[in-house]
Amino acid sequence: MSGGDGLLSHDLLPGEKGPQDACGVFGVWAPGEEVAKLSYFGLYALQHRGQESAGIATSDGSKILIYKDMGLVSQVFNENALNSLTGHIAVGHTRYSTTGASSWQNAQPTLGRTSSGTVALGHNGNLTNTAELMQLVHDRYPEHDGELSRGNTTDTAVVTALLTGDLDHTLEATSLEVLPRLRGAFCLVYMDEHTLYAARDPQGVRPLVLGRLERGWVVASETAALDIVGASFVREVEPGELIAIDENGLRSQRFAEEKRAGCVFEYVYLARPDTTIAGRGVHEARVEMGRQLAREHAVEADLVIPTPESGTPAAIGYAQASGIPFGQGLVKNSYVGRTFIQPSQTIRQRGIKLKLNPLKEVIKGKRLVVVDDSIVRGNTQRALVSMLREAGAAEVHVRISSPPITWPCFYGIDFASRAELIATGLGVDEVRQSIGADSLGYLSEDGMIASTEQPRERLCTACFTGVYPIELPDAHHLGKNLLERPEAPRGEGEGAAADGCDPGPDAEFESVLLPSYGDPGRKE
Repeated sequence: MSGGDGLLSHDLLPGEKGPQDACGVFGVWAPGEEVAKLSYFGLYALQHRGQESAGIATSDGSKILIYKDMGLVSQVFNENALNSLTGHIAVGHTRYSTTGASSWQNAQPTLGRTSSGTVALGHNGNLTNTAELMQLVHDRYPEHDGELSRGNTTDTAVVTALLTGDLDHTLEATSLEVLPRLRGAFCLVYMDEHTLYAARDPQGVRPLVLGRLERGWVVASETAALDIVGASFVREVEPGELIAIDENGLRSQRFAEEKRAGCVFEYVYLARPDTTIAGRGVHEARVEMGRQLAREHAVEADLVIPTPESGTPAAIGYAQASGIPFGQGLVKNSYVGRTFIQPSQTIRQRGIKLKLNPLKEVIKGKRLVVVDDSIVRGNTQRALVSMLREAGAAEVHVRISSPPITWPCFYGIDFASRAELIATGLGVDEVRQSIGADSLGYLSEDGMIASTEQPRERLCTACFTGVYPIELPDAHHLGKNLLERPEAPRGEGEGAAADGCDPGPDAEFESVLLPSYGDPGRKE
């Protein structure tokens, strides 16, 4: 398949990866509807949550069909592929790898066989006890490890193997036994031939919502996906809840007590601005972060400009609170992702702008406030400040609508390792000097939390504070390629690695299909 890899590469530097979100999940139960096309549009709305691979599985009540491949949603599916996916139940997935390599074998939905049929599963999040779960699969179900024996190295495949390994119980009963064993962040949307399921971890780290169609139900990672398919928002899938939807309607069961710790970075960067999380609109939260940032870090300037697109709402808020005019000083080429043709160092040094270009007539001679959502390594901001100075900016004051990121995420965001996070080893003024700005201001933790309108105790702020709400194993049992290591728990000839998924402000790529399960065909 030709084309760019679709990564959320940061705006100026090819290959400069920002925080990547784990994945997007979508499920629909709707007799009489074109569920594959509904899933396609739902995944299109969730493309920002994963750009490596995409897949859709459907069921007509007798068999499950699946189509998945590497690439963006629009690259993977065409009209013929969608028309071949018939049925009244569907599960869709867009992937960014946080555990397990970016490969066709690791694309989702994953598949597994039970005594009565097939299971297709999509996962958003990242498990922290994957090694323990893999050992459980090996001990209990060595002959029923599903995609693990075919090269899938994700935590999603491990969960699928656990859900399908018990041949003596129903999928629903097995779910209630398996789900309490999972640790970390997980939003699971899965199905067999007759029933759609959705489950969310007890902390509710990643968002998952329930919507209503005239003739059915929808579950999705974000409310924006409900809007796009014409579903009305009903409620969140509660932390620690398992939902099942079939011809008898919707039923809910609790598999764990709620201990809510929703990811605050969803508000800062990950979620679409037109999404609502826990009753708070993401756009308004980001605008308020900008207002609070202006109160905390005022500066004399002529113009406030965002780093598009993620910095725009906060820049609007900063301009509102400061009284400094808002302007668009940077033009973004929306059609440039990471490319297979990488510029040489010589071209880099000549200042070729693949994604952003300054409006010189707007910024020349101006004292600028440049607002962005976060700083990861600092390379992007360094390039941006240099570019603005070359374009004639008199001063460049950088304002960040979140606190310094000093800790990695183990719950589904592919942040750089702690050693690569610029704020880990440098103070604010040292970071300012490193990126070449005239001043640098970060939003305080208190200001960020207040902007979400959520109680502090109901949020995960681990990437800013180092306080992890879900216990972590030792470092040897963590890592993106955990189950690809030679010493990882496995049976003879097996492989496995955790999946999860969510790209961050700097990102990566993937797709899959299994002919043995009645797939319409693999797109090469």
